[in-house]
Amino acid sequence: MGSNTFSIWHWLILFAFVAFALFPFWRILNKAGYSGAWSILTLIPGVNLIVLWVFALVESPVERKSRS
Repeated sequence: MGSNTFSIWHWLILFAFVAFALFPFWRILNKAGYSGAWSILTLIPGVNLIVLWVFALVESPVERKSRS
């Protein structure tokens, strides 16, 4: 009755969810002067909270540039 494979619809929905979740983080990190690729870490449970705190507490490249 059931197969152990996902249909194309499952993969499309998963891809859409991942893109929807990553896009705002990617844009925010780019505006702060970091590579948007760091946003991929937000998909890892536990690591996402650590990364959030690190980016909140570390001086961003944009802040350093505006200060000097």
